[in-house]
Amino acid sequence: MTAPEAAASNTAAATTPETATEAPAATPAVKVTTGRRSARELLDAFESEQLKADLPDIYVGDTVKVGVRIREGSKERIQPYEGVVIAKRHGGLNETITVRRIFQGIGVERVFMLHSPQVASIQVERRGKVRRAKLFYLRDRVGKATRVKQRFDR
Repeated sequence: MTAPEAAASNTAAATTPETATEAPAATPAVKVTTGRRSARELLDAFESEQLKADLPDIYVGDTVKVGVRIREGSKERIQPYEGVVIAKRHGGLNETITVRRIFQGIGVERVFMLHSPQVASIQVERRGKVRRAKLFYLRDRVGKATRVKQRFDR
């Protein structure tokens, strides 16, 4: 140890016993960041970048038109898929809707991840007036019984 370092340590030692007798001040639990981020923070930051901002408010019972990107060879086109939203699941980046339509007399359901790059656009064609969160009972209905009343207040 050099002379200046020894003098500095002696002065530090002289001040230490005085402060040691005092009770430490209560500090709030503040997370100190050292430039590193936790794995959860990294995941949240990545997911927030991937979220689409231009999605309309979609409710169960709504009739929606979903534009789906289709690749055929080197070409890409957008194919509309129109039907009734019978279920919504999850939230955030993993949010999905189940859309049901009748095609050639057969019920067809597709599940779309709302924030997926395959979903080009979503348009709400009409609002539905329903009293349930899941409309799975529509699977048992045929013809005009599958219609959902229209809602005008949203």
